[in-house]
This record gives sequence, C-alpha cells and structure tokens, in this order.
Amino acid sequence: MARGWESKSVEEQQQEASRGRAQHGRALTADEQERAQRRATLQLARTRTETDLARAAGGYAEMLRRQLAAIDEQLQALGVPEV
Repeated sequence: MARGWESKSVEEQQQEASRGRAQHGRALTADEQERAQRRATLQLARTRTETDLARAAGGYAEMLRRQLAAIDEQLQALGVPEV
C-alpha cells in the first residue's frame, strides 16, 4: 500500500511540474529542475518518516521526530511552506 501511495505522489508531482512549465511558458532551468527534484525527494522522505513515526515507539520514535524536524528545516530552506 505504501509503495502505491508513493508512486501516486511522484506521478502527481511530475504532473504538477509539467503544469508549472506550461504556466510559465518556458522550460525549467537546470537549477529549477534540481530544486524541484530536491523538494520532491524531501517531501517523499517526510511522508515516509511520518508513516514510520505513526508505528514507532520509544527511542526510535524520538529519532524519527528529530529526522522529521531536519526534513522540515530543509524544506523551509527551499521555500516550501510548513506542512
């Protein structure tokens, strides 16, 4: 189930990127493509971490909370609004 969700998320992100190019009327620069890919990767990592955290306990849960905070910081640095 999780794999299907991630696949759907990737597909939606690719469609969103395509719409972004159509709206701007130009192709993304290499820097914009890299930034979009980084954002997508971080968002997928965040989703995976949240899923793992929902099932975790003890010290592992604390480690996942710290990981989630680090991912949020990286997304914020990219200019992605808080989730």
